[in-house]
Amino acid sequence: MDDNIIHVIAAVIKQNGKLLICQRAFEKRYGGLWEFPGGKLKSKESFLDAASRELKEELGIQVLSIGDLLYSHKDPGSSFVINFFEVEIKGIPKPIEHNSIQWVSLTNLLDYDLAINDRKFVESHLKEKGGNDV
Repeated sequence: MDDNIIHVIAAVIKQNGKLLICQRAFEKRYGGLWEFPGGKLKSKESFLDAASRELKEELGIQVLSIGDLLYSHKDPGSSFVINFFEVEIKGIPKPIEHNSIQWVSLTNLLDYDLAINDRKFVESHLKEKGGNDV
């Protein structure tokens, strides 16, 4: 991995045909916008380890596994690269570090004020799925 790049995992969590999105705390970058949960990888940390740590801290849930990389995008104006992975969880998510959480169908995600990288992922995913639900 490039030392100047900071990798971020974004967890795409599916349940009953819906995806979990979280509203960022107002005091954070992109505050108030909706995103897929996750966070920055620490030095030498795997995507699985980062997802496990971040989702436990943010939502109080356990990560069972992560799937293949679904989408990756460089965040404009920063050194972050956001990596979207399908993630399987155990537990009921609670908004510990977010203002709110919602389970939303893929076709309704664009109705939310998504952070720029999350919007790009959803638009790409919708195009790939032909506008069909998860």
